[in-house]
Amino acid sequence: MIEDVYKTITKPSEETLFKDRNSKFFGYAFPVQTEEDIKMRLEELRKLHHTARHHCYAWQLGTEKIRFRANDDGEPNNSAGQPIYGQIQAFEVTNVLIVSVRYFGGTKLGVGGLINAYRTSAQLALEASNILEKTINVAYTLIFGYDMMNKVQQIIKKQNLKIVDQKLELNCEYVIAVRKKESEAIFTMFNNLFKVEIKENE
Repeated sequence: MIEDVYKTITKPSEETLFKDRNSKFFGYAFPVQTEEDIKMRLEELRKLHHTARHHCYAWQLGTEKIRFRANDDGEPNNSAGQPIYGQIQAFEVTNVLIVSVRYFGGTKLGVGGLINAYRTSAQLALEASNILEKTINVAYTLIFGYDMMNKVQQIIKKQNLKIVDQKLELNCEYVIAVRKKESEAIFTMFNNLFKVEIKENE
């Protein structure tokens, strides 16, 4: 069974606030695609909360090859980034950045208190997010003559495929998105069509 769905968030969450013994933890969740996106979001928050002592975060990118990082930003080892990352795993989301910004309230919370606070802050941020299930798609390019247009269109309609790009010049060129688990069957279907070339996009 090919797993071809994943969960992610569609837009930045509302800002959330968790308080513990006068320390304030502002939580944020962002949809991200690249490490550049992550850097940009962290810079924005550092400007917004320039007097905060800690900007702790965790992120995860990818659907099949997963990359992730957890950062304690000066808090005791594994007391912040790891609990935040734990919530990314608990909610089973990817392509996401969760940041918890802490304003110290004068009372130390201890490692247990910090773990709880950062975990709760991340949980609130994810609960305030719009989580969506998406499919992992494979993109194919179809190249064919105008005489094959109707046949190609019929298959696309019948199989409920999505044309994501098209060029109609001397030949027709469609880029279609196919759910991963259906990709082999769809490839075979078009490959068996006389005068239609199909290739997988990099």
